[in-house]
Amino acid sequence: MKNNVSVYLLVMSMIVLTATESIASEVKVHKNDTTGLLTWTVNDEGFQIELIQLLPDFIRAIYAKHGFPKDEIERAASYCVFGTILKNTSSQQLSYRVADWRYKTSDGQQYPVKTKTQWLEEWRKAGVAFSWTLLPDAGEFSVGDWQQGFTTIKLPRDEEFDIIFKWQLDGIEHTGVLEKISCAPESLPEMQQLNQ
Repeated sequence: MKNNVSVYLLVMSMIVLTATESIASEVKVHKNDTTGLLTWTVNDEGFQIELIQLLPDFIRAIYAKHGFPKDEIERAASYCVFGTILKNTSSQQLSYRVADWRYKTSDGQQYPVKTKTQWLEEWRKAGVAFSWTLLPDAGEFSVGDWQQGFTTIKLPRDEEFDIIFKWQLDGIEHTGVLEKISCAPESLPEMQQLNQ
């Protein structure tokens, strides 16, 4: 009898752990049929993050339109830039800080994600007084609230990496990892053919 109870408890524990893990983090990858660009969407314990690959020419166009100096335009376009959408899908108060996020390269090294405040300080020194487009450094979300902006990673375009993101629900910290994401290419294949 004792062995049957032990086996039953072990099996039930495995079922509960498996169910919890499958509910805890759901990752979807969508490939745009027209452009081939990728979007990653993660739903993890009340927090949804969506990362959308953005082409360097799109970044150039955005900042050129707002009168950025050419050097600053090219510097921003040299980063791996994602359109980022964050959403509170929980029934609790959610908060995040980009300063707590990291990206991890294939060699296991972790680096901080560049914050909006860091960009704004660099832009101010270059004579730029623009503050839109970038994901805010921190956010406090009520149920259903969302926010968007650019997230920037300084890596070569062909390198895969993981992004480690943190958030809090009612003051309790959670951590998620999105594995093997990549930058947008320098340009779309059709554009590369036109430029040859």
